[in-house]
Amino acid sequence: MTDCVFCKIIKGDIPSKKFYEDDEFIIIADINPQADKHYLLIPKRHYADITQMTDEDAAVLARALKKLSSLADELGLSNGFRIINNKGADSCQSVFHLHIHILGGNKLSERMG
Repeated sequence: MTDCVFCKIIKGDIPSKKFYEDDEFIIIADINPQADKHYLLIPKRHYADITQMTDEDAAVLARALKKLSSLADELGLSNGFRIINNKGADSCQSVFHLHIHILGGNKLSERMG
């Protein structure tokens, strides 16, 4: 995708504050934080949303979530965190490259939306 902002971040064309990177995904700071700690977990391979992933692709996402659990303390999320994935217009997905929001760092509202 030539005009995808997350693809440009992954390629290094747009600077971002990276907290983790491997061959399959990155974790960066969200530029519009909704919590004290707000990160984005972004697969390097472009998928518009989670429904475009095959079962094999989903294994990458599973590995990313497992890695997140080992990074929680380092990311300031030791007391807990919330993960959110938006899919489509009704969920207010604004960037059509699969990404997972990670929110924490303070007590979050019980309300999910």
